Amino acid sequence: MNQNRASEPLLQIIDVHKRFTGVYALRGVTLSFARGQIYHLLGENGCGKSTLIKIISGAQPPDEGELVIEGARYAQLSPLQALAAGIETVYQDLSLLPNMSVVENVALTAELAEHGGRLARTLDRRALAERAARALAAVGLAGDDEFLSTLIEQLPLATRQLVAIARAIASEAKFVIMDEPTTSLTQKEVANLIDVLSALRAQGVTVLFVSHKLDECYAIGGEVIVLRDGQKVAQGPIADYTKAQLSELMTGRQLSQERYRAVSTNEGVVLSVRGLTRRGQFQDISFSLNRGEILGVTGLLDSGRNELARALAGVSPADAGTITLEGVTVTLATPAHAKQHRIGYVPEDRLSEGLFLDKSIRENVITAMISSLRDRFGQIDRKRSRALAEHTVKELQIATPDIDKPVQSLSGGNQQRVLIGRWLAIDPHVLILHGPTVGVDVGSKDIIYRIMQRLSQRGIGILLISDDLPELLQNCDRILMMKKGRLAGEYRADGLTEAALYRALLSEAA
Repeated sequence: MNQNRASEPLLQIIDVHKRFTGVYALRGVTLSFARGQIYHLLGENGCGKSTLIKIISGAQPPDEGELVIEGARYAQLSPLQALAAGIETVYQDLSLLPNMSVVENVALTAELAEHGGRLARTLDRRALAERAARALAAVGLAGDDEFLSTLIEQLPLATRQLVAIARAIASEAKFVIMDEPTTSLTQKEVANLIDVLSALRAQGVTVLFVSHKLDECYAIGGEVIVLRDGQKVAQGPIADYTKAQLSELMTGRQLSQERYRAVSTNEGVVLSVRGLTRRGQFQDISFSLNRGEILGVTGLLDSGRNELARALAGVSPADAGTITLEGVTVTLATPAHAKQHRIGYVPEDRLSEGLFLDKSIRENVITAMISSLRDRFGQIDRKRSRALAEHTVKELQIATPDIDKPVQSLSGGNQQRVLIGRWLAIDPHVLILHGPTVGVDVGSKDIIYRIMQRLSQRGIGILLISDDLPELLQNCDRILMMKKGRLAGEYRADGLTEAALYRALLSEAA
């Protein structure tokens, strides 16, 4: 590459505007991206991040402005033009094909880019496998025949996330957009991804990293770009900003960095688990949860924490052990049993496991209460269902002009609050929150944390399953550590440091 080419920006966004039904999503955004640099795109949900990503990747055209890629000017890009220009996007929903294999998902995008959107009638399967194996190795995944032939739908969410990142590497992209790439990754996998990003930067690849996890952004380094209300409000080296400054830039207000948990409660045991076991996933789990207590459960991906959450929600029942709720031994063989015993469960993946995206906010809120909202003719009482939904929207600060709008029209933080509101409608004894702020911006995190504290004050026992260590330390009374399917430790959250918890998380002893 000649000297002039190397010194010019890889990509420029010049005075880009985008409106939806008259409302600005982006207003006059101008950005310049150098080669071999990492940029962090920060901002609350609804600030314009997703729209900007879609314009760069060719999924949406701007209303005004232009893009300049290696000197070539574009009023808009198509997805194929973006791929041909070396722009690859790892979307938050991964955009993988679940009924196709790992090798097909990783390698075929590169084939499409190289051949103008068309695939050869006969593919060189061996070459595809070699390309995929190299990319998978870069993110720490196996490249053997068994894994390459595995269907995406058979993989856990965290592994799919790494496969999506490997796909971008396989296409030998010049500009890689990663939209919330660590939402389902453990600390160990995040550390591996940071190494991958360093390698990409060394190869001259530019990375636009979108995340709500500021600690990860600081660990990666590079420049930060902050959007608020569709406009760029700050840009510069991330090391020049404190967390508090970035939070204020994103939200326009100061957010607390202290513990949300002020008073620990001990109002008697609401949930007792003894010897709970599910073969191959966890064994001999025993603990108690008090009324009004927030109990954290953490561990690496193979620790069994996710499976424990699903067992207590009746999604994947335990094989052995006892569960006692309000002093009565209960069986949680199905989600319906859990609901019957007033256990609410907010799953890790709200999009595929929790919400009905094309249904209205009102319909999503009342789902757990439908049977009690029917009139004598079997029809849903519209007046009562509307009152319940409106109360939930107000109590949980869900930003919407109309409860009959589809829930997919909401930001991630508001969607999550709809899901929490669904289970509050059953007046739960226990609320299981599995990764409640995954993919949620700092402002919405603050709201969700304050909601959790209010709910605990009502006497609801909250089980918080999370690998976000600051989240656990800020909100919990106690934290349980799981390793290799067993409980490995219990900690008081007050006074515990993140460094100490992280060391315990990574130690080998179970």
